[in-house]
Amino acid sequence: MPVFSKKDFDTHEQVLFCHDASADLFGIIAIHNTNLGPAAGGCRMYPYESTDKALTDVLRLSKGMSYKNAMAGLPLGGGKCVIIADPSRLDKAALLRAFSKHVQRLGGKYWTAIDIGINPADADVMAENCDYIFTRASQYPEGFNPSVFTALGGFVGIKAVVKHIWGKSDLKGLKVAVQGLGATGRDLSRQLFEAGAELMVTDIREEAVQYVVENYQATAVPPDEIHAQDVDVFAPCAMGAIVNDTSINEIKAKAICGLANNQLATQDHGVELVKRGIVYVPDYVVNAGGMIGAGAKIFSNPTMEESKQKVLGIHDTILNLLSRADQEKRPTSEIADEMALEMMAGKD
Repeated sequence: MPVFSKKDFDTHEQVLFCHDASADLFGIIAIHNTNLGPAAGGCRMYPYESTDKALTDVLRLSKGMSYKNAMAGLPLGGGKCVIIADPSRLDKAALLRAFSKHVQRLGGKYWTAIDIGINPADADVMAENCDYIFTRASQYPEGFNPSVFTALGGFVGIKAVVKHIWGKSDLKGLKVAVQGLGATGRDLSRQLFEAGAELMVTDIREEAVQYVVENYQATAVPPDEIHAQDVDVFAPCAMGAIVNDTSINEIKAKAICGLANNQLATQDHGVELVKRGIVYVPDYVVNAGGMIGAGAKIFSNPTMEESKQKVLGIHDTILNLLSRADQEKRPTSEIADEMALEMMAGKD
């Protein structure tokens, strides 16, 4: 079977291909590991060029969720789902309702939430037919987007990197290149600007770039040049595999700390970053804020302040990881993977 032979299959427990002809729905649910609890991870709506590319993405993302939830100390396993469609479709609500029925049939083995192409209001639409949806708009004060938790984790992650490399506790004058200005990238930009950082930004949507340029005094950069800027920190917040055979030769930043998933095209790129003296914070460690802040709704009912305080703990987690990497002279990606696997295997 092609799915079993794919490089990214990595012992997934379950992979479901979902179809509903009446809604023209094509989607995939991937459950990677449930050793620590029910699988949890967002729902991504994206117009993939092919089913194979969608499958590769969902397999990599769901594995990353297992590692993320384990490293965050959450009683949750890892899973992810994708809907192969343009999120601007006029029949988006019908697609969400149809897809959520497939999640419901899993009976709580998998919980899903917001991601690229899916916002909190969309999560409420999915919840009409499904009991296993979190990050719903109705769970939070009006106007609040749970992606703020993810952005907060990115912000304290960059603070940890600055503390580790330069021994500083403030970000004044720090130069940061932010790639991707969706809900998380935009709010990360806001926090960095308010802390005194200088921003270079990009996005494929001109209106998103213009907003950050006008409100946070950022400098706009073409999408294919953002990784090569002469900055202190590169913060990828868009699609994955930004650190690859081509880009790695052009990265000038002293550190990579962003919110995108699967930033390394391969594990070998983590080794290469060490050789080049570039500090890399594994994506699933720094972008765990969303799960820490919002995923707790699956098994408890924390206040907003309690959720934010837990997200702030990412700072010390990253500092400890970077220190261990220095002591062992090994890639942070390898060490974080080992730590996550140990945690995942610790519960029968």
